Amino acid sequence: MTVRWLLRQAALLFAVLVIVSPVILFFVWMLSLSVKYEIDNAAYPPVLIPERFAWKNYIDVLESNRFSTYFLNSLLVTGTATGLALLVGVPAGYGIARMKAAKAAVVILVARITPGLSYLIPLFLLFQWLGLLGTLWPQIIIHLVVTVPIVIWIMIGYFETTPMELEEAAVIDGASRWQVFRYVALPIARPGIAVAMILAVIFSWNNFVFGIVLAGRETRTLPVAVYNMISFDQLSWGPLAAAALIVTLPVLVLTVFAQRQIVAGLTAGAVKGG
Repeated sequence: MTVRWLLRQAALLFAVLVIVSPVILFFVWMLSLSVKYEIDNAAYPPVLIPERFAWKNYIDVLESNRFSTYFLNSLLVTGTATGLALLVGVPAGYGIARMKAAKAAVVILVARITPGLSYLIPLFLLFQWLGLLGTLWPQIIIHLVVTVPIVIWIMIGYFETTPMELEEAAVIDGASRWQVFRYVALPIARPGIAVAMILAVIFSWNNFVFGIVLAGRETRTLPVAVYNMISFDQLSWGPLAAAALIVTLPVLVLTVFAQRQIVAGLTAGAVKGG
């Protein structure tokens, strides 16, 4: 029994290493690129740890005239899209869960797994007709296509697993449906709301396709700004890798500190009592 358990643990560890090692390798290599001068980045054989660290790459990115603008744009787009998604998605998830509207839940799931490019062309034409292209509003609105289904799906799973006894007691005491939702259901579902918010932030912050199509010169978000550092004339790997790491850092920190809540959110509703 002990030997079998050790073999299972060893097999699990090996599988995890096989799956995770490419991600770790790419991250370490990007970190190495970001602290090297271009002569070291172009060296053969490749140099992983340079003799001199080029911290200037990070300074150049942070001192860029437009970096603060793009960072603020990302904060505005992600924050507004996440806030609106919570405002719409939490009540929607509660209503679907309490009405046991399985078909509506399937529609939400389909909307979540449908590629965003399916919505991009018609919304692009709509924003062009409204004269909104080049502003932040098209990006905020189209990010709701990503964030709202996430929030609704997570909240359906949480509300379906919360006890009904407290809500039934509140109804007996004369509370309205809105009061039950506001004073009973919401406090219980705070962990689910936190998970939904974290996932919405991650998906919105990392979104690239919507920004590159809908953003103007002054309304680009950070992922698009990093992409625009690539040119045919010159490609500086050090500043490019430094910028990519700076963009990734907020989401990486958020993911590390909230990994348990994220796993709980992804698995919410997967197992329910009969």
